[in-house]
Amino acid sequence: MDFNFDIIGGYLPLFLRGTLYTIGFSIASIILGSVFGLGIGFGRMVKSPLWRWPFLAYINFFRGTPLYVQILIVHFGLVPAFYGSTNALISGVVALSLNSAAYTAEIFRAGIQSVDPGQREAALSLGMTGRQSMRFVVLPQAIKRMVPAFGNEFIVLVKDSSLLALVAAPEIMYWGNTMKGQYMRIWEPYLTAAVIYFVLTYSLSKLLSYIERRM
Repeated sequence: MDFNFDIIGGYLPLFLRGTLYTIGFSIASIILGSVFGLGIGFGRMVKSPLWRWPFLAYINFFRGTPLYVQILIVHFGLVPAFYGSTNALISGVVALSLNSAAYTAEIFRAGIQSVDPGQREAALSLGMTGRQSMRFVVLPQAIKRMVPAFGNEFIVLVKDSSLLALVAAPEIMYWGNTMKGQYMRIWEPYLTAAVIYFVLTYSLSKLLSYIERRM
């Protein structure tokens, strides 16, 4: 295999910039997705089927359709409708956040429902309100159990952000495709992108393992 390191050296600053964008997309999306997901998760647990239905429909739609399609809908439909024109950075964050919210909603639901209902009843019997029992008794225990699932979701987001190259968001794969188009080479751009993604996800998994051991 003829492997040319010189062209990788020329693109290294661009790959570094793309890595920063990838990290930025992932962090912004996991934060926004968690905020939306928390609300959707609570909505998912409402007892009334009528009120629960919209939240369930949201989760099923975003989990049942490809992220590829969601990115295109957001970039060419949703963002121009609200922003006036397409914008790859906004589309990237919005698409990944909406998709992540569907998964984090289920993480919140599963984490909260894994806490023994007797503990909430005990908190209520001690005079706490429903909100206080959720905040001080249920959520602290549930969050500990959610950490591994959130870690997996964050790693998935880092890898899924590669699909944003579709709309020319300047992340890692965008520069990989640009490099491939300029030099008409396969191994150098895509192996470089693969190594960067591996370093990111492996480092993240080690960091999350450390956090889990400390909790």
